Amino acid sequence: MNGLKIIVLAKQVPDTRNVGKDAMKEDGTVNRAALPAIFNPEDLNALELALRIKDFHPGSTVALLTMGPARAADIIREGLFRGADNGYLLSDRAFAGSDTLATSYALSCAIRAIGEFDLIVCGRQAIDGDTAQVGPQVAEKLGIPQITYAEEVLKIEKSKIRVKRRLERGVEVVEGPLPLLVTVNGSAPDCRPRNVKLMMKYKHAKTVSETQNAAEDYMALFNERPYLNITEMGVKDIDAKTEDLGLSGSPTKVKKIENVVFQAKESKRLTASDFDIQGLMVELIANHTLG
Repeated sequence: MNGLKIIVLAKQVPDTRNVGKDAMKEDGTVNRAALPAIFNPEDLNALELALRIKDFHPGSTVALLTMGPARAADIIREGLFRGADNGYLLSDRAFAGSDTLATSYALSCAIRAIGEFDLIVCGRQAIDGDTAQVGPQVAEKLGIPQITYAEEVLKIEKSKIRVKRRLERGVEVVEGPLPLLVTVNGSAPDCRPRNVKLMMKYKHAKTVSETQNAAEDYMALFNERPYLNITEMGVKDIDAKTEDLGLSGSPTKVKKIENVVFQAKESKRLTASDFDIQGLMVELIANHTLG
């Protein structure tokens, strides 16, 4: 079959391993400036799945789409370093404070603005929300089928895709027609490392906003090499309704936030003996931790 046009939805998220007292603002939104930003882990699994499809289907292209502030362009460059072909940054103050409903609306509008596609791939969920809602909501807004919890793409032929899903109690193989959206589990293969040649090629890739204060010699390079242009889109570029974006388009409201510190009130020392292990299993089953 001909090459596929693949869009990978990726998100720059706060590193939840470093959450502190300043992680949330008074209005209940995440204080992203106070936390280090990373590529959402399961979106990296999704990128690898897309790149493997590209490897097996010559002529395929992989484009990253992310929504966030200007610094979110970092994960587009990260994707380019690993094998993606291009990227789109959806950035506008109107998107600030979006919940999953407003986010999926903005992303679906951006995908329509980008044009034709065969496959949309994204991580199952982001570590800053753990809702697993954005991918399925995007599919619904675009009116396309979806396959969730994907672990591996087994075959793509004649406008049909076969996917192995990793479920709680086993695996399942399903098929669906293209175009289609797939959400990817963290159990899928890890993303390949950066490619040195691609890093050298794309290390100067920037959005329009990032080039505002660039020196003249860089602008000459930027104009000479179009592939260094990371497309930046705002509300007007995607023809979205402002009332459905940001806080005004987000029905989810955070009423209260508490910092919870877990403390060990009791501790129990166990040996590696069969007796101690059996006693622990009985205790865990009795309090329904297992079973």
